[in-house]
Parts: sequence; structure tokens; C-alpha cells
Amino acid sequence: MAIVSSHTLNGVDGTHAGGIGVSLSRILDDGGRARVFEAEMDDGGRLSQTVDLTGADPSSPYEMVFATGPYWAARQSAPHRCQIMGEVVVRFVMPDADAKYHIPVILSPNSYSVWWSS
Repeated sequence: MAIVSSHTLNGVDGTHAGGIGVSLSRILDDGGRARVFEAEMDDGGRLSQTVDLTGADPSSPYEMVFATGPYWAARQSAPHRCQIMGEVVVRFVMPDADAKYHIPVILSPNSYSVWWSS
């Protein structure tokens, strides 16, 4: 079983970004999506989900979507709302069915930084 995990951090004030909705889907050959899981980052901005990749094509692309719009809307005062990004989308493959795929994200209202960490 693979493990998909993440840690979201607020790049504006340096805090953990908890409560963000996140989903993981496999991208199908026809461009459609097959939902693998839907969850929410915990209060510490962390997520860990076990994913069964038995029989999955190791080259299949996956898409993890972080719903950041509501998170920033709840934290910005009206005169400073200049947000145009409502989601962070990260696409990746999981070639090893038993590996851990940890994908941390540093967020700001209109930018992000993401990487793969072990």
C-alpha cells in the first residue's frame, strides 16, 4: 500500500494551514477523473492517506487538488482581497505501489511552492 501525505503551510504568517479540503484522483485515459479519496487537512495542516495501488499502471497520472480559496477567504480582510487562485493542483505519478509520497505545500493567496519529500 502506498501512502500519500502532505503538509500545508501558510506562507504569509508562517502557521500551519489546517482545514483545507483535498482530493486525490487518478486521471483516466479519456481525461476523466476517478476519485481515490476526499479529505481535509487536520488542524496542523497535515494529511496522511493509505492508497491501494494493486493492479494500477505505475505510469498512471494522479491529481491532488487543494481547495485553498475558502481558506484564504476566511483570513483576508475585505480591502486586501486580491485573490484569483481558488485551488492548487499537483499532478504526479506513483510508480512504486509501496512507497510514501509526501507532498508539502507552502501557500499564499496567489502563489504556492510544492515538492516531493520522503
